[in-house]
Amino acid sequence: MITIIIILVAVIVLIIGFGVSGRRYISVTTLTSAGNIGEDGILGCTFEPDIKLSNIEIRWAKAGVSGMVHEFKGGKDHLKDQDEVFKGRTAVFAEQVIGGNASLMLRDVQLSDAGAYKCSVTTSKGNGEAGLEYKTGAFSSPEMHVDYNSSMDTLRCEAPRWFPQPVVVWTSHNNTRDNLAEVSNTSFKLNSENVTMNVVSVLHNITANTTYTCVIKNDIAKATGDIKVTDSSIKTTVHLQLLTMNMASVSLSPLALYWILLPLLYLMAL
Repeated sequence: MITIIIILVAVIVLIIGFGVSGRRYISVTTLTSAGNIGEDGILGCTFEPDIKLSNIEIRWAKAGVSGMVHEFKGGKDHLKDQDEVFKGRTAVFAEQVIGGNASLMLRDVQLSDAGAYKCSVTTSKGNGEAGLEYKTGAFSSPEMHVDYNSSMDTLRCEAPRWFPQPVVVWTSHNNTRDNLAEVSNTSFKLNSENVTMNVVSVLHNITANTTYTCVIKNDIAKATGDIKVTDSSIKTTVHLQLLTMNMASVSLSPLALYWILLPLLYLMAL
């Protein structure tokens, strides 16, 4: 037990010593996110702010890409070494950099933009970096309505852009919340760019005054549409949720590592 404690103390001393004698580290945090093909996306990154914009350098890189994704330093972009595939498509939020925002805007997201990215930041306090896994696909909110091309006991759930191909599930808001797979059918049709698909799902044999829910889901997003048909009205609500914005990657400073290890030393000494 004493030997283990001595080893941990030595590790802490080395960490703190490196932080004092070597390059200092700052905390950098990224937010794992997803990009919607054909739209603008944001790769989130924050860092410990610096009082002078001229001291801040931000570099974005992507694994497997030889050139830079984006570089910002001295208060302006430096895109000389930017990779060809990102030219004209990237920007940082320059007015927010001084406050610690190193996030990257990626315009006209492509399927090929998916991959591992790294956000590196250097300030007068030191430097730090953190990575994120960027997923790309297509997702959209559904439109819910009564299918007037059929009979009045048919509902339609339609969403214009999805990729990869999603799963569609209908349920009813009765006591059992039945899965209505046996009375529904779903079709997928490629859009003109031959990547995303239009999703149409039809539910038959509905009952008046019952709320029905259509859920469209893949590994990137989940869309939910509710519809209730009464004798006098049709009420609908829709909701779109990203499933990949729940993880953060943090680059810790030596001092932060010290505070993580300190409680372990205390517990092992008991």
